[in-house]
Amino acid sequence: MGVSKMKKHMICFMVVPLVFYCCSKQAGWKGIVEEIDGITVVHNPKEPLYKPDDFSLEEELSIGEAEGQEEYMFQQIFTLAVSESGDIYVLDYKASHIKMYDKDGKYIKTIGRSGQGPGEFQVPRYMVCTEQDQIMVGDINRISYFSLDGDFLKSTPTLGVVIVHDIDQEGNLYVTEIVREKGVYELKKFDPEFNYLCSFGTSPLSSTQSGKRNPFFSVLRSDIINGDQVLYGYAEEGYTLKIMDKSGKLVKRIENDYIPVKVTQEDIDERIADYPSEMKVEISSPKYFPPFGWLMADNEGRIYVYTYEKTPDGKKSYFDIFDSHGRYILRVPFKSRPHVIKNNKFYSIEEDENGYQCVKRYKMNWNLK
Repeated sequence: MGVSKMKKHMICFMVVPLVFYCCSKQAGWKGIVEEIDGITVVHNPKEPLYKPDDFSLEEELSIGEAEGQEEYMFQQIFTLAVSESGDIYVLDYKASHIKMYDKDGKYIKTIGRSGQGPGEFQVPRYMVCTEQDQIMVGDINRISYFSLDGDFLKSTPTLGVVIVHDIDQEGNLYVTEIVREKGVYELKKFDPEFNYLCSFGTSPLSSTQSGKRNPFFSVLRSDIINGDQVLYGYAEEGYTLKIMDKSGKLVKRIENDYIPVKVTQEDIDERIADYPSEMKVEISSPKYFPPFGWLMADNEGRIYVYTYEKTPDGKKSYFDIFDSHGRYILRVPFKSRPHVIKNNKFYSIEEDENGYQCVKRYKMNWNLK
């Protein structure tokens, strides 16, 4: 037997056990798992393993009032965070403060205010409850930390034009930095004192793209998964999700075979409705939407991917759900995107017909047999 043939047989020998394991674990899944150059590659079919009816959301809690008590009214919610005990922290971007509620939705206190002093906010954009039992808030030029009771602990200055959007179990920070000299957004990792550690990937700035403005322009998306790994995706590379270890090394690639969604004139009109008139004549829209627009992971390793396909009534968008092995298991419509999925609870920010915001919590019911 020649050397090249021997190598092929060895590769097949390594791949088959992986495929058999996945297929025997769930005989209905029709994908393939391969080990290529030390990277686990999961090839998913177009159809998910389960039907939409195998999953449902059951509303448990709603926080927010259009009129009534000030403690339950919001100006403009930007994001929210949830502690392990179920306390809910709502970041009101316009009011520059955080409102804290217990797991039953009872108001506890308001944290922070507008300003530049310790514990104050200028342009707060991101918030998370950390593994260190703290609240981390990403502001325009610094990161602030609070205890879960809302007491200010410390702040760390950031350098350059960065968007802090995550923190891992070791307290390392993940930011998307605008690197103008390279013409890219770059996903970087810093230690708790904001010293650079490594990079995970880039995507071009919209200003560097040739031709007219694309209103459906894609940027890289990421989230922390499994404590200290990075879930990463850039839609212009296709429907491919990457999982990297804490050093930035690729360990798993998840590929999904999908049906492209056409961009309609109605989609274009909706997307550019708020553009200045001079920008509307510089539009060049693609024939199809990108394969996805956004992604996140829950604390059990499942992955949720926002797609551009909507329900026939246009009121909900479909999300693809992958299990902790990377298998495509569900395609379900959600009314609004989740901001936190934790301990089998789905937390979202929703608006009523008049635009008043509220926070909702749903129980996630799985019927996966």
